Amino acid sequence: MKVEPLAKVLTLAFEAEEQARLQLKNAQFEWQKQQEQLDALQAYRLDYMKQMEDKQGQMISASQYHQFHQFVKQIDEAITNQLKAVKETDSMKLHRQNHWLSCQQKHQAIKILLDNKARKAALKAQLQEQKMTDEFAMQQFYRKSL
Repeated sequence: MKVEPLAKVLTLAFEAEEQARLQLKNAQFEWQKQQEQLDALQAYRLDYMKQMEDKQGQMISASQYHQFHQFVKQIDEAITNQLKAVKETDSMKLHRQNHWLSCQQKHQAIKILLDNKARKAALKAQLQEQKMTDEFAMQQFYRKSL
């Protein structure tokens, strides 16, 4: 039996799909990690603001007030940078997802093509066998009638 050339293409398409799936999984993991860091920064800023709110009735020096604002500014900058990182990883995740879907579609198309080809070959073989059976029956009928 000869080897189907499309079988190798199917194998390569499957491997490409698996590779794309792994890349998507890594992108999802990276996005989740960046999102958790953003959530932590936002929670930290909220806690820090609550601490300062609790000290509102107390006297604080101008330098403490200045330090408070500088620290909040640093946290806000970190949050802004983290938002950028989340957007970048989200964009990468979307790109990887589209690539995986494309690979999956190619793999399925090749699989369908091979299935159709196999079905046609089986039908052809079945018709050939039926033709031979009919021919054999016809010859036997002809011999008996002589």
